[in-house]
Amino acid sequence: MSPRVTLAIATRVLTQLRRDHRTLAMLLVLPCLLQALLWWVFQDTPLVFDRIGPALLAIFPFFVMFLVTSVTTLRERSSGTLERLFTMPMGRLDFLLGYALAFGAVAAVQAALAAGVAIGLLDLDVRGAAGLLVVVGVADAVLGTALGLFVSAFARTEFQAVQFLPAIVVPQILLCGLLVPRDRLPRTLEVVADLLPLSYAVDAMEQLATSTRPGDVWRDVAIVAGFAVAALALGAATLRRRTD
Repeated sequence: MSPRVTLAIATRVLTQLRRDHRTLAMLLVLPCLLQALLWWVFQDTPLVFDRIGPALLAIFPFFVMFLVTSVTTLRERSSGTLERLFTMPMGRLDFLLGYALAFGAVAAVQAALAAGVAIGLLDLDVRGAAGLLVVVGVADAVLGTALGLFVSAFARTEFQAVQFLPAIVVPQILLCGLLVPRDRLPRTLEVVADLLPLSYAVDAMEQLATSTRPGDVWRDVAIVAGFAVAALALGAATLRRRTD
């Protein structure tokens, strides 16, 4: 692995994103709009939005980054761009870390915008430090990026990449505590939820929303980061140069 090559890949991805206005809007604007939509839905019951709002700050970056990364990586491979890149002195880990670094930078902006909209415009009640909301949001978005990079190796078309959403993302959303608190789930589902990384991102956000003391937030962030590193390692092991 070469830091110079990794930075070059990250710069290339950021340059492409800057030119792709639709993808950039999906990454930066869509999470804010979805939050605003749900705030509108629960306008007459603000306590409901205060309960689910912190979880949404974890879910939306994860969902959007997974979708965009899996499709973008597959496009690189199917178009032959990845094959041409591998003719250069670049390893698989350089490619994956470059993508993670680029989308991590975008995630920082995304998390700051989403937290600013939720707290400043939608009046989400958050007692913890707003800066930690951004940290958790970035960790969660990087996790979505890492999982998107990993699953893209198993898809041959962009449609197949999207099909991984119900298999990888939706179960985590259903079990993370958004709909039902995890401790109220059937015991088997509670055990499964405890093994899913999104649960810890939601836990961190809810901790920040309800307490001025960070408590286990850093532990949850470390767990999410650990899952992201594991997904990147698996992605490096399974990354193919082209779609057959």
